[in-house]
Amino acid sequence: MGEISHSGKITAIDPQMITVEFTTEDACASCKASALCGMSEGKVKTLQVPAKLGFEIGEEVDIVLKRTMGLKAVWLAYVLPLILMVAVLLALTALGLSELTAGLCAIAAVGLWYLVLWLMRDKLKNEYTFYIKKK
Repeated sequence: MGEISHSGKITAIDPQMITVEFTTEDACASCKASALCGMSEGKVKTLQVPAKLGFEIGEEVDIVLKRTMGLKAVWLAYVLPLILMVAVLLALTALGLSELTAGLCAIAAVGLWYLVLWLMRDKLKNEYTFYIKKK
């Protein structure tokens, strides 16, 4: 299905990991008026990927993730919590609870979902493996 990639620069190399620095752009980057309003900004982030031979500090590289992993992340972070929240809200309202109580329980269910994701972060970190390739 393809790959998702960002351009980056290698900032450090050790025997196990290569550290790559890249800039993420917000939605304003595509706006023609972004230079005028001053709201557009990119954030510099770092990512560590498994070390490979043949790379040097300062080299420009592409950071790559399989597109299916990106779609899975969207499902885990956005789609499933939304479905959970709506399902809990509708179910508790149908059971006769007040809207306030049902709404608070739906928010709590989503909070619990994100707590479970946070507890599983080490397992998920192993599934989402980025790699780098030369430009």
